[in-house]
Amino acid sequence: MVALSRTEDQLAAALKVVEESDASVIEKAEMLMEIAMGLQQRPKEADDLLAAIELYEQAIHQCGDQDALLTARIRARMATALMAIPSEIAAPIEQARDLLKQATPVLAEGGSGEEVAEAEMNLGLALQTLAGAGMARITDAISAYQRSLRTFNKLRHPREYAILNNNLATAFLSVPITSESGKISEALAVQSFEEGLSAVNLIDQPMEYAMLQNNLGNALQYASSSHRVENGFRALEAYDEALKVRQRDNTPLEYANTIANKANCLCNLPDDPEDGEAGNPRNIAQAIKLLREAREIFAASGAQDRAESAAQTIIELEMAVRGEPSRANGGF
Repeated sequence: MVALSRTEDQLAAALKVVEESDASVIEKAEMLMEIAMGLQQRPKEADDLLAAIELYEQAIHQCGDQDALLTARIRARMATALMAIPSEIAAPIEQARDLLKQATPVLAEGGSGEEVAEAEMNLGLALQTLAGAGMARITDAISAYQRSLRTFNKLRHPREYAILNNNLATAFLSVPITSESGKISEALAVQSFEEGLSAVNLIDQPMEYAMLQNNLGNALQYASSSHRVENGFRALEAYDEALKVRQRDNTPLEYANTIANKANCLCNLPDDPEDGEAGNPRNIAQAIKLLREAREIFAASGAQDRAESAAQTIIELEMAVRGEPSRANGGF
């Protein structure tokens, strides 16, 4: 006899409790949804998410056609569980997209504005993920984020507003580039990162603040602008702001990502901000030091590809110091 896993045991127990309950069909559906949300919010292993999805499916089956609004809410929650599953295939994201498209019109008719905005935000994220695989249009993701922003404003919903603007900015950076549209998209991305930062601060929303500052730094660093040096120094300021939150002892991987980004920026900037044609031996030396620390953290964290990328950049910079024609380029 094969022993049940902890998750399978919990799932069987939950289904038994609901089945034996004297509650109504709708109440049972609500019970299943609550149990699923608990598993999803505190997953101890990947199987917890799969169990949550099964419970959501059972809840939808319980509802039948008796409560369309509850069914829509369950579908929206199930979509977020599907999007959280670690997977190399697109099927869970496609299913999440379809569930959100089903749920959103019903939520718009009978739910709250916040429920609709959350569904639109998640739909945007699903579409953006699929667009990265060539399975959706990035413009559809942008539209979903913009619809969500009609409700999630900076005064009442600063965290959601910041995350939406971060997602919107990364979506703008994913727009297929032509000579002019690429520059417009880059400018819109920088504007969105800065708009997100206008809603959060270092004290109240430190994680979102650091995320936006790091991503703003990347957008500025790699923008195809005639103000390359000016943007580079603005990027350094953004990375330094992110590093007020991202520290080695509390968020090592995020810290390593940001110092690696800062290093890439430094190695392409002159030591003297007033002289764009000046050399940069001091910046190169600082970049190598940062990259060595980042490589160490990446390797210790199992992020081997990032460790190798940092190591390669160090080699290129050391070649540049010796006078050989090589420049580092990349982002983390």
